[in-house]
Amino acid sequence: MKIVVSGGGTGGHIYPALALIRTIQKKHPNTSFLYIGTEKGLEANLVPREGVPFRSIHITGFKRSLSFENVKTVLRFIKGVKKCKKMLKEFKPDVVIGTGGYVCGPVVYAAAKLKIPTIVHEQNSVPGLTNKFLSRYVNKVAICFESAKEFFPKEKIVLTGNPRASEVAHTKKTGILTSFGLKENVPTVLIFGGSRGARPINEAVVKSLMNFSKKPYQVIYVTGDVHFNEVQKEVELAGTPQNVVIQPFIHNMPEVLAEMDLVISRAGATTLAELTALGIPSILVPSPYVTNNHQEKNARTLTDKGAAVMMIEKELTPQKLVTELDQVLMDKEKLLSMKEASFKLGIRDASERLFSLMNELVKKA
Repeated sequence: MKIVVSGGGTGGHIYPALALIRTIQKKHPNTSFLYIGTEKGLEANLVPREGVPFRSIHITGFKRSLSFENVKTVLRFIKGVKKCKKMLKEFKPDVVIGTGGYVCGPVVYAAAKLKIPTIVHEQNSVPGLTNKFLSRYVNKVAICFESAKEFFPKEKIVLTGNPRASEVAHTKKTGILTSFGLKENVPTVLIFGGSRGARPINEAVVKSLMNFSKKPYQVIYVTGDVHFNEVQKEVELAGTPQNVVIQPFIHNMPEVLAEMDLVISRAGATTLAELTALGIPSILVPSPYVTNNHQEKNARTLTDKGAAVMMIEKELTPQKLVTELDQVLMDKEKLLSMKEASFKLGIRDASERLFSLMNELVKKA
């Protein structure tokens, strides 16, 4: 099978796409891929690094307010569609899948107009403009949250989950805690604010450090590369407890997650897919700076089922952070209940479901 994949803008669109590609390559090595992204987006660096053939188009997203830039975007879209049609005719894919971001617009639209089977994959509980637009033209819409159903034509919807979950679901414990200078068999919490970190979370954690020093659990605290030096200066003044390890970034996140009893984080779709794939309870602090406040809605999918506790960012204080952490991590019955609820929400065969859906569409074409 020959598959074109498109997704860009943020890691939340790109990492699931790469996870899907890696899983299919592993199980179906004869599959060929072409990834179409933007020339200056994050995908332009990440995709070639994976050894996946990559081609680019120039496209921008719509402004939500009246702007002359939107006229330019329409012209870029028309030009992008024309370029994509040429790429698709050259590569001759059996199916095209878009994983989100405005780059998917011209790619998937062009494929639909060429009568190539098409899928859009929506990671969040509230879809972006591009996927809502494309849902009118594609054959199927793959979703990760039941709550996303209301935004798409019901006859096209398939619940597949996030391919990132397929990659982390079977991660085994490796004793990696000792490499951080921490102890095994001690309750451990991971605190992070996404790949770039989150200042409000960092501020609350730094002011909680001395409280952590008195607790019977240990903490891995990831600041994000951008904030690491600033945090280190504050930590040097406050002192670092022996049961707290501070890192700028963690590259082998699945291996670390497999050892965690609890996670405090944002509520991005990929993060939640990883947590539920491993059955990890969480305290979620949704980012209020995202489109349609979708992280809060993502988080409610877990809190409504008892798999997570949510704290709104404006209510986040050092005292509340420590109190919530204690109430979950030091209550064995509650922690176990949250673990079971988290595990039940996990979809661990998302990549397989998507590949099966692709096969169905190809057979019908």
